[in-house]
Amino acid sequence: MNTALILSGGVGTRLGGDIPKQYRVVGDAPIISYCLETLVNHEEIDAIQIVADPVWQDFISESMNGSEWKQKMHGFSLPGENRQLSIWNGLQDICSYAGKEDAVLIHDAARPLLSAGLIHDCLQGLVGYDGVLPVLPMKDTVYLSEDGKEISSLLDRKQIFAGQAPEAFRLGAYCRANQALLPDRILTINGSTEVAVMAGMKVHMIPGDERNFKITTAEDLQRFEGLVTA
Repeated sequence: MNTALILSGGVGTRLGGDIPKQYRVVGDAPIISYCLETLVNHEEIDAIQIVADPVWQDFISESMNGSEWKQKMHGFSLPGENRQLSIWNGLQDICSYAGKEDAVLIHDAARPLLSAGLIHDCLQGLVGYDGVLPVLPMKDTVYLSEDGKEISSLLDRKQIFAGQAPEAFRLGAYCRANQALLPDRILTINGSTEVAVMAGMKVHMIPGDERNFKITTAEDLQRFEGLVTA
């Protein structure tokens, strides 16, 4: 079983506005619905679990329809104190219906341009591994600064990669890795794969997708609006 865990509990404060960014309507549909449609229509995705505040759960359900959505949507999980605790809440719910060797695909609702091809590559990339992380190579020269004011050293950009979502993991191993960080260390986690690396899980890097950007700033939103209207 392959379950998609969608993170939609954020408030999107950096973008401003009255509602979280993932619920803004672009091209007659809320941003979250774009990745959900891709997942619902993907033959390799069997179930969908969404982390969302209760005040937005009806909104999400009403924005989606069709028999495939009703069949694959398994339920909502409550947001946690930070992103990783939100993931932990979702994982616990998924464990009630999925097996330890099954795959969980973790994706951000604010990454609307998820492609069917990247979903497939993530799931196929799990063969022989505990996790999969899509990455993009660094195009610019990368520097290290210890104080944020002066350059301390030059980094080899061939060894530096930018991580993306979705990230795929073996459910059992990833649950154990998260549980080991409770109750306090999990609050320091910034990225989903960070937990897997700390636990010594074998993580496979695969090529990411430039179009699969996360909407964080007003410029990101304008870029997405331009792509949708085009």
